[in-house]
Amino acid sequence: MKILLLSDTNSEHTEKWALGLANSGIQVGIFSFNKASYEWHNHPNITIFFEPDKKINAERTLTKLSYVKYVTVLKKIIKHFQPDILHAHYATSYGLVGALTDFHPFIISAWGTDVMKFPNKNYFAKSILKYNFKKADLLCATSKTIEEYMGNITKKPVSIVPFGISLNEFKKKEVKSLFNENDFVIGSVKNLESIYNLDVLIKAFANLSTKHSHIKLMIVGKGSQEERLKELCERLEISNRVIFTGRIPHKEVSNYYNMLNVLVNASQYESFGVSVIEAMACEVPVIVSNVGGLKEVVRDDTVGLKVSAGDVEELEAALERLISDKNLHEQLAKNGRKHAEENYDWKNNLASMIEIYNQILAEKK
Repeated sequence: MKILLLSDTNSEHTEKWALGLANSGIQVGIFSFNKASYEWHNHPNITIFFEPDKKINAERTLTKLSYVKYVTVLKKIIKHFQPDILHAHYATSYGLVGALTDFHPFIISAWGTDVMKFPNKNYFAKSILKYNFKKADLLCATSKTIEEYMGNITKKPVSIVPFGISLNEFKKKEVKSLFNENDFVIGSVKNLESIYNLDVLIKAFANLSTKHSHIKLMIVGKGSQEERLKELCERLEISNRVIFTGRIPHKEVSNYYNMLNVLVNASQYESFGVSVIEAMACEVPVIVSNVGGLKEVVRDDTVGLKVSAGDVEELEAALERLISDKNLHEQLAKNGRKHAEENYDWKNNLASMIEIYNQILAEKK
């Protein structure tokens, strides 16, 4: 089987899907508007056909209607690679360029902002999504939350295939930590962008640091808000207790979860919450905003704590509970691992996607 993925090679989700499919014996081609920050795709079953040195601003390109040249490039790749299926991971940019090739079978997987935010821009934006979905033979979503947003655009059925995790990779283990044995480490594993409310986490941490001398903060990821967040730490006089790691290769991320005592995802909105599941699998208790896919993943307070998005005081209080209550901390750690095992095993998610591929090819015959 040959699958041509239209997906960002700089995304850990693309990395997971491509390597998972390739390790299953599937020939994977990739067309990307971005360039991977490290060489994860050195695999005999993976071929990168398009990956520009300079990032293409997909959304701005879209407004200028200059996708035609990329459609021509993609059509040449399709002719050369002869894929069995064209699969766009992201409904707007990659969805549109895939739809314009008129290749079938064509699958679109929505990831989040592509259906939660983009169609709200204007009538034209919503029309583009309608067109993309109309051209697709099958639609996928990573969560029930995303499926509901897609229902505002199309009446087509949607298959839910979560961004699961490798339970063998993400588990509790001994690692060489950046912190001292007695430190209580609070952490975030997200891109450093405004929608993820990392300033809220920093402020809550700063308040707690006046009461707890042993707490530390680790922020894993990169993004446009990095300098602003570092400046905030300086103003709050906590820079000596905060580590910014930058982006970590996906194969190393599980080691960083195992340096944490608590993971916080304080996002303003979230389509799913992979980092939350990864932390749960590593037996790290989680605190999340009570929004979107996060409240779907943290279904109740037996597997994690939920707070109002943007509320510093609520987040501070939730963190205080986990710092002070060892029994609660241990219970959430154990329940989180069990929850991840029962619902988000990557092997099952990958098998579901391959089954979808097989079904759509069988229907084509």
